[in-house]
Amino acid sequence: MQYDAIIEKCRDLFLKKMKDYGCAWRILRLPSLTDQIFIKAQRIRGLQENAERKVDEGEVPEFIGVINYSIMALIQLEKGVVEQPDLSEEEATMLYDKMVVETKQLMENKNHDYGEAWRDMRVSSLTDLILQKLLRVKQIEDNKGKTIVSEGIDANYQDMINYSIFALILLEN
Repeated sequence: MQYDAIIEKCRDLFLKKMKDYGCAWRILRLPSLTDQIFIKAQRIRGLQENAERKVDEGEVPEFIGVINYSIMALIQLEKGVVEQPDLSEEEATMLYDKMVVETKQLMENKNHDYGEAWRDMRVSSLTDLILQKLLRVKQIEDNKGKTIVSEGIDANYQDMINYSIFALILLEN
């Protein structure tokens, strides 16, 4: 239920931004989306480490950004990059929901195997794991998507979504 409540907030923001901007994000190449997620994750880490804040925003909107940009990246992986926005709000919503279902299933499978170990973690550790996943994605992108023994880019984006949701659940508690 907590997972679904977080996703509903993220989805709501995604849909509102779709009304404002359409799907202009469809022109973004994967490295551009990865860099956007990296900026969000670095900002979260900075907020966690710095006593002084010059912009009055907390970690929550940044974790939501990691989630939504990661879902956009998963859509780009499936649909490919386009020269012009090409999705209706309905199509984008359907793809968003599809990626969430697949990502939630991964989380449920991992929670089965690991228990809910993440509940005993610190939010800062989840942030570090997101940054580690981003560095892995960047390396895979630099390798033109090829891996020898590692999971692909999609699994890393899914992990970033799940870690961000876990962080948001921990922040709420």
